[in-house]
Amino acid sequence: MPRSWLRGDSLGVNPDKLECIPLNLRVCRWSYRQAAASGPTGASVRGMSHIEAVRGDITEQRVDAIVNAANSALLGGGGVDGAIHRAAGPELLRECREVRRTAYPAGLPVGEAVVTGAGELPCRWVIHTVGPNWHRGERSEADLARCFTRSLEEALRVGARSVAFPAVSAGVYGWAEPTVARVAVSAVRGHDQASRLELVRFVLFNDRMFDEVEAALKRG
Repeated sequence: MPRSWLRGDSLGVNPDKLECIPLNLRVCRWSYRQAAASGPTGASVRGMSHIEAVRGDITEQRVDAIVNAANSALLGGGGVDGAIHRAAGPELLRECREVRRTAYPAGLPVGEAVVTGAGELPCRWVIHTVGPNWHRGERSEADLARCFTRSLEEALRVGARSVAFPAVSAGVYGWAEPTVARVAVSAVRGHDQASRLELVRFVLFNDRMFDEVEAALKRG
């Protein structure tokens, strides 16, 4: 079984805090464990949450919950949203329709998050969040950050201990990759309840996005 390469030199972190972990053959990943105090990168961290970035497919993540970069209709779409719905099967769409009928008849607002089951996915829950669309003039970094913080809160509410995020609002929604990476990492690290999670994983769809998240994690 291939194992991940430890990238301590490129991260500028203490190799004692790095782990080599079995991984999917199609995914190269690095990770480091957050310590209770600032490490060599100067990152201020809390507790013992584990944050990592992988280059891979979010529908294959064996975590408690994955986050879906949904649209407000919650009925599937393109990109990550479409991939998650296809992999989950019809049960996910049925649950999303029920959420629309009961909780959000006008659609899920930007920056909000809601949990459903996961259908045929290997995770237990899907947390749907609607990112701001740069092309529509939705350019508030606070709204983008709220996608990550509200998703964390929903994960904790249902009892998840591990969660995987995509690059919300990157891709077709037009936000610049460096901005998404910076906001995402800052939102997760800055949340006062994040240390209750054992694992937060960023699952990135291309090498550019992976590199940006890697850089944001290194900066702290």
